[in-house]
Amino acid sequence: MQLLIQDLSKTYPNGVKALDHVSLTIPTGMYGLLGQNGAGKSTLMRTLATLQDADSGSISLGNIDVLNQKDAVRRILGYLPQEFGVYPKVTAADMLDHLAILKGVTNGRERKELVDALLQRVNLYEHRKKAVSSYSGGMKQRFGIAQALIGSPQLIIVDEPTAGLDPGERNRFYNLLSEIGENVIVILSTHIVQDVMELCSNMAIIHKGQVLYSGSPQNAVSQLQGNIWEKSISKNELADYQQQYRIISNKLVAGKPLIHVYSESIPGEGFQPAQPDLEDVFFSTIDGFTTIDK
Repeated sequence: MQLLIQDLSKTYPNGVKALDHVSLTIPTGMYGLLGQNGAGKSTLMRTLATLQDADSGSISLGNIDVLNQKDAVRRILGYLPQEFGVYPKVTAADMLDHLAILKGVTNGRERKELVDALLQRVNLYEHRKKAVSSYSGGMKQRFGIAQALIGSPQLIIVDEPTAGLDPGERNRFYNLLSEIGENVIVILSTHIVQDVMELCSNMAIIHKGQVLYSGSPQNAVSQLQGNIWEKSISKNELADYQQQYRIISNKLVAGKPLIHVYSESIPGEGFQPAQPDLEDVFFSTIDGFTTIDK
Protein backbone atom coordinates (compact mmCIF):
# COMPACT_ATOMS: atom_id res chain seq x y z
CA MET A 1 0.00 0.00 0.00
CA GLN A 2 1.15 3.55 -0.68
CA LEU A 3 -0.13 7.03 0.08
CA LEU A 4 -0.39 9.30 -2.94
CA ILE A 5 -0.79 13.05 -2.39
CA GLN A 6 -1.38 15.12 -5.51
CA ASP A 7 -1.46 18.91 -5.87
CA LEU A 8 -2.81 19.49 -2.35
CA SER A 9 -3.47 23.10 -1.33
CA LYS A 10 -4.90 24.79 1.76
CA THR A 11 -5.26 28.50 2.54
CA TYR A 12 -6.68 29.62 5.87
CA PRO A 13 -9.22 32.48 6.21
CA ASN A 14 -6.46 34.82 7.43
CA GLY A 15 -4.69 34.40 4.09
CA VAL A 16 -1.92 32.05 5.24
CA LYS A 17 -1.17 29.49 2.51
CA ALA A 18 -0.35 26.43 4.64
CA LEU A 19 -0.10 23.98 1.72
CA ASP A 20 0.91 25.08 -1.76
CA HIS A 21 0.39 22.37 -4.41
CA VAL A 22 1.97 19.59 -2.33
CA SER A 23 2.60 16.28 -4.13
CA LEU A 24 4.22 13.26 -2.44
CA THR A 25 4.34 9.50 -2.88
CA ILE A 26 4.78 7.75 0.48
CA PRO A 27 5.52 3.99 0.53
CA THR A 28 5.35 1.47 3.36
CA GLY A 29 7.97 2.19 6.02
CA MET A 30 9.12 5.18 8.02
CA TYR A 31 8.69 8.46 6.16
CA GLY A 32 10.05 11.71 7.60
CA LEU A 33 8.35 15.05 7.05
CA LEU A 34 10.93 17.66 8.00
CA GLY A 35 10.21 21.35 8.43
CA GLN A 36 10.34 24.29 10.78
CA ASN A 37 7.41 25.24 12.98
CA GLY A 38 4.79 26.82 10.73
CA ALA A 39 6.08 25.09 7.58
CA GLY A 40 2.76 23.34 6.94
CA LYS A 41 3.55 19.95 8.47
CA SER A 42 0.70 19.91 10.99
CA THR A 43 -1.79 21.11 8.37
CA LEU A 44 -0.79 18.23 6.13
CA MET A 45 -0.97 15.75 9.03
CA ARG A 46 -4.42 16.96 10.09
CA THR A 47 -5.65 16.70 6.51
CA LEU A 48 -4.32 13.14 6.18
CA ALA A 49 -5.94 12.29 9.54
CA THR A 50 -9.33 13.53 8.18
CA LEU A 51 -9.49 16.31 10.79
CA GLN A 52 -9.74 19.11 8.23
CA ASP A 53 -10.41 19.57 4.53
CA ALA A 54 -8.11 20.76 1.77
CA ASP A 55 -9.09 23.46 -0.72
CA SER A 56 -7.96 21.41 -3.71
CA GLY A 57 -6.00 18.34 -4.70
CA SER A 58 -6.40 14.66 -3.92
CA ILE A 59 -5.11 11.99 -1.52
CA SER A 60 -5.41 8.24 -2.04
CA LEU A 61 -4.45 5.49 0.40
CA GLY A 62 -4.45 2.32 -1.65
CA ASN A 63 -7.90 2.43 -3.25
CA ILE A 64 -9.38 4.78 -0.63
CA ASP A 65 -10.13 8.41 -1.50
CA VAL A 66 -8.93 10.04 1.72
CA LEU A 67 -10.72 13.37 1.24
CA ASN A 68 -14.09 11.80 0.41
CA GLN A 69 -14.07 8.46 2.28
CA LYS A 70 -13.14 9.64 5.74
CA ASP A 71 -14.82 6.81 7.65
CA ALA A 72 -12.90 4.24 5.61
CA VAL A 73 -9.64 6.07 6.37
CA ARG A 74 -10.37 6.26 10.11
CA ARG A 75 -10.84 2.49 10.31
CA ILE A 76 -7.21 1.93 9.23
CA LEU A 77 -5.64 5.05 10.73
CA GLY A 78 -3.53 5.48 13.87
CA TYR A 79 -2.83 9.05 14.93
CA LEU A 80 -0.54 10.46 17.61
CA PRO A 81 -0.89 14.27 17.63
CA GLN A 82 1.72 16.60 19.07
CA GLU A 83 -0.43 16.99 22.19
CA PHE A 84 -3.27 14.79 23.36
CA GLY A 85 -5.46 15.08 26.42
CA VAL A 86 -6.28 12.36 28.94
CA TYR A 87 -8.81 12.06 31.73
CA PRO A 88 -7.02 12.93 35.00
CA LYS A 89 -7.82 9.77 36.99
CA VAL A 90 -8.28 7.13 34.28
CA THR A 91 -5.72 4.32 34.17
CA ALA A 92 -3.85 3.33 31.04
CA ALA A 93 -5.68 0.00 30.83
CA ASP A 94 -9.11 1.61 31.19
CA MET A 95 -8.30 4.34 28.69
CA LEU A 96 -7.16 1.83 26.05
CA ASP A 97 -10.23 -0.32 26.76
CA HIS A 98 -12.47 2.70 26.13
CA LEU A 99 -10.64 3.61 22.91
CA ALA A 100 -10.83 0.01 21.70
CA ILE A 101 -14.62 0.11 22.13
CA LEU A 102 -14.72 3.29 20.03
CA LYS A 103 -12.65 1.48 17.39
CA GLY A 104 -15.28 -1.29 17.24
CA VAL A 105 -13.72 -4.00 19.43
CA THR A 106 -16.92 -5.04 21.20
CA ASN A 107 -15.96 -8.48 22.55
CA GLY A 108 -14.76 -8.02 26.15
CA ARG A 109 -12.27 -10.91 26.14
CA GLU A 110 -10.77 -9.85 22.81
CA ARG A 111 -10.55 -6.30 24.05
CA LYS A 112 -8.69 -7.27 27.23
CA GLU A 113 -6.24 -9.40 25.26
CA LEU A 114 -5.68 -6.50 22.85
CA VAL A 115 -5.13 -3.97 25.63
CA ASP A 116 -2.70 -6.24 27.48
CA ALA A 117 -0.77 -6.97 24.29
CA LEU A 118 -0.48 -3.27 23.41
CA LEU A 119 0.72 -2.35 26.88
CA GLN A 120 3.30 -5.13 26.73
CA ARG A 121 4.47 -3.93 23.34
CA VAL A 122 5.11 -0.38 24.52
CA ASN A 123 6.61 -1.58 27.83
CA LEU A 124 3.85 -0.10 30.02
CA TYR A 125 2.14 -3.27 31.24
CA GLU A 126 3.50 -2.99 34.78
CA HIS A 127 2.19 0.59 34.88
CA ARG A 128 -1.23 -0.27 33.45
CA LYS A 129 -3.12 0.60 36.65
CA LYS A 130 -1.60 4.06 36.95
CA ALA A 131 -3.37 7.17 35.67
CA VAL A 132 -1.98 8.25 32.31
CA SER A 133 -1.90 11.83 33.62
CA SER A 134 0.78 10.72 36.11
CA TYR A 135 3.09 9.32 33.41
CA SER A 136 6.38 10.92 32.41
CA GLY A 137 6.65 12.54 28.99
CA GLY A 138 8.20 9.43 27.44
CA MET A 139 5.61 7.12 28.99
CA LYS A 140 2.79 9.31 27.65
CA GLN A 141 4.29 9.12 24.17
CA ARG A 142 4.52 5.33 24.40
CA PHE A 143 0.91 5.24 25.55
CA GLY A 144 0.10 7.43 22.54
CA ILE A 145 1.65 4.84 20.26
CA ALA A 146 -0.36 2.08 21.98
CA GLN A 147 -3.64 3.89 21.31
CA ALA A 148 -2.57 4.59 17.73
CA LEU A 149 -2.03 0.84 17.16
CA ILE A 150 -5.60 -0.15 18.09
CA GLY A 151 -7.28 -1.79 15.12
CA SER A 152 -4.11 -2.80 13.23
CA PRO A 153 -3.81 0.46 11.26
CA GLN A 154 -2.23 0.63 7.82
CA LEU A 155 -1.33 4.32 8.18
CA ILE A 156 0.15 5.80 11.36
CA ILE A 157 0.79 9.52 11.75
CA VAL A 158 2.99 10.87 14.54
CA ASP A 159 3.42 14.62 14.96
CA GLU A 160 6.56 15.90 16.77
CA PRO A 161 6.76 12.73 18.92
CA THR A 162 10.16 13.16 20.60
CA ALA A 163 10.01 16.85 21.58
CA GLY A 164 10.87 17.13 25.25
CA LEU A 165 12.00 13.51 25.73
CA ASP A 166 15.26 12.71 27.49
CA PRO A 167 17.87 10.71 25.49
CA GLY A 168 16.90 7.35 27.02
CA GLU A 169 13.19 7.76 26.31
CA ARG A 170 13.99 9.06 22.86
CA ASN A 171 15.99 5.94 22.01
CA ARG A 172 13.20 3.69 23.28
CA PHE A 173 10.75 5.62 21.16
CA TYR A 174 13.02 5.32 18.10
CA ASN A 175 13.17 1.54 18.51
CA LEU A 176 9.41 1.26 18.89
CA LEU A 177 8.69 3.37 15.81
CA SER A 178 11.23 1.45 13.73
CA GLU A 179 9.59 -1.85 14.64
CA ILE A 180 6.13 -0.54 13.76
CA GLY A 181 7.33 0.90 10.45
CA GLU A 182 8.41 -2.47 9.07
CA ASN A 183 4.91 -3.34 7.82
CA VAL A 184 2.83 -0.15 7.64
CA ILE A 185 3.15 3.47 6.51
CA VAL A 186 4.44 5.60 9.38
CA ILE A 187 4.68 9.35 8.78
CA LEU A 188 6.94 11.14 11.23
CA SER A 189 6.40 14.90 11.24
CA THR A 190 9.21 16.73 13.01
CA HIS A 191 11.61 19.67 13.04
CA ILE A 192 14.32 17.50 14.63
CA VAL A 193 16.76 16.48 11.89
CA GLN A 194 18.25 13.63 13.91
CA ASP A 195 14.87 11.91 14.15
CA VAL A 196 14.61 11.68 10.37
CA MET A 197 18.23 10.65 9.78
CA GLU A 198 18.07 7.83 12.33
CA LEU A 199 14.60 6.51 11.55
CA CYS A 200 13.52 7.18 7.97
CA SER A 201 14.50 5.64 4.65
CA ASN A 202 12.50 8.31 2.79
CA MET A 203 11.72 11.92 3.61
CA ALA A 204 10.47 15.28 2.41
CA ILE A 205 11.49 18.81 3.34
CA ILE A 206 8.56 21.21 3.49
CA HIS A 207 8.94 24.98 3.81
CA LYS A 208 6.25 27.65 3.64
CA GLY A 209 3.77 25.05 2.44
CA GLN A 210 5.93 23.80 -0.44
CA VAL A 211 7.89 20.58 -0.89
CA LEU A 212 11.55 21.48 -1.50
CA TYR A 213 12.86 17.90 -1.56
CA SER A 214 11.54 14.36 -1.48
CA GLY A 215 13.70 11.25 -1.51
CA SER A 216 16.18 9.45 0.72
CA PRO A 217 18.14 11.33 3.39
CA GLN A 218 21.35 9.68 2.19
CA ASN A 219 20.82 10.90 -1.38
CA ALA A 220 20.27 14.45 -0.18
CA VAL A 221 23.39 14.40 1.99
CA SER A 222 25.56 12.95 -0.79
CA GLN A 223 24.68 15.86 -3.10
CA LEU A 224 26.34 18.32 -0.70
CA GLN A 225 29.62 16.40 -0.67
CA GLY A 226 32.48 18.84 -1.24
CA ASN A 227 30.29 21.92 -0.77
CA ILE A 228 30.28 22.27 3.03
CA TRP A 229 33.11 24.05 4.83
CA GLU A 230 33.65 24.83 8.49
CA LYS A 231 35.68 27.26 10.54
CA SER A 232 35.96 28.21 14.20
CA ILE A 233 35.73 31.98 14.66
CA SER A 234 35.40 34.44 17.51
CA LYS A 235 31.98 35.73 18.54
CA ASN A 236 32.72 39.29 17.44
CA GLU A 237 33.52 38.04 13.90
CA LEU A 238 30.19 36.31 13.39
CA ALA A 239 28.26 39.32 12.03
CA ASP A 240 30.96 40.01 9.40
CA TYR A 241 31.07 36.37 8.33
CA GLN A 242 27.27 36.32 7.99
CA GLN A 243 27.51 39.18 5.51
CA GLN A 244 30.35 37.63 3.50
CA TYR A 245 29.42 33.93 3.35
CA ARG A 246 26.48 31.60 2.93
CA ILE A 247 26.42 30.42 6.53
CA ILE A 248 24.18 27.40 6.95
CA SER A 249 24.53 27.03 10.70
CA ASN A 250 26.67 27.99 13.65
CA LYS A 251 27.04 26.40 17.04
CA LEU A 252 29.23 27.09 20.03
CA VAL A 253 32.13 24.69 20.48
CA ALA A 254 34.39 25.42 23.47
CA GLY A 255 32.84 28.87 23.66
CA LYS A 256 33.53 29.80 20.02
CA PRO A 257 31.12 29.69 17.05
CA LEU A 258 31.81 26.84 14.62
CA ILE A 259 30.26 27.92 11.34
CA HIS A 260 29.20 25.75 8.40
CA VAL A 261 29.33 27.52 5.04
CA TYR A 262 27.94 26.44 1.67
CA SER A 263 30.39 26.99 -1.20
CA GLU A 264 31.36 25.05 -4.32
CA SER A 265 35.03 25.91 -3.67
CA ILE A 266 37.05 26.80 -0.59
CA PRO A 267 35.46 30.04 0.62
CA GLY A 268 38.51 31.58 2.28
CA GLU A 269 41.51 31.25 4.53
CA GLY A 270 41.15 28.93 7.51
CA PHE A 271 38.15 26.97 6.21
CA GLN A 272 38.30 23.18 6.30
CA PRO A 273 36.12 20.74 4.34
CA ALA A 274 33.30 19.33 6.49
CA GLN A 275 31.41 16.07 6.13
CA PRO A 276 27.84 17.15 5.23
CA ASP A 277 24.90 15.89 7.24
CA LEU A 278 21.12 16.17 7.04
CA GLU A 279 21.14 19.38 9.08
CA ASP A 280 23.29 20.97 6.35
CA VAL A 281 20.82 19.74 3.74
CA PHE A 282 17.87 21.13 5.65
CA PHE A 283 19.22 24.61 6.30
CA SER A 284 20.91 25.06 2.91
CA THR A 285 17.65 24.05 1.20
CA ILE A 286 15.24 26.24 3.14
CA ASP A 287 17.64 29.19 2.97
CA GLY A 288 17.73 28.82 -0.82
CA PHE A 289 21.48 28.24 -1.03
CA THR A 290 21.02 25.04 -3.01
CA THR A 291 18.42 22.87 -4.71
CA ILE A 292 18.67 19.15 -3.93
CA ASP A 293 17.70 16.89 -6.82
CA LYS A 294 15.07 14.27 -6.06
